[in-house]
Amino acid sequence: MKINALAGLLVISFFSSATFATEYIYRDLMANTTPPIKCESLEKATMYAEKPSKLRSYSKKFCQTQGYGWHVDTIKDSGELTCNECSDQQGLQKCYIKDITVACKRIKPGSVGMLPGKS
Repeated sequence: MKINALAGLLVISFFSSATFATEYIYRDLMANTTPPIKCESLEKATMYAEKPSKLRSYSKKFCQTQGYGWHVDTIKDSGELTCNECSDQQGLQKCYIKDITVACKRIKPGSVGMLPGKS
């Protein structure tokens, strides 16, 4: 009997509207990574620019520039590699990723928790 009552309460709490009440605000951003300071050979420059950790780090920074509470939902497009030749040194280049598209999300204000002045 106690097991059935406990199971019933568990099912009711799982399907209640309060557990699924979190709403999000979404925003898509497009930005570029910054080129490195020093010039390198084409192979090293492309390898450095296309690191997956660098893409994750920059996408996180892009969303955080929107303000408090914004974080990465998905990386929609990883962009394209762009290289510029250094003017003072022949054969060396600086590469970066252009047009990275990131979907950012934030919890909608007032969708979670108590609102001030309301009970």
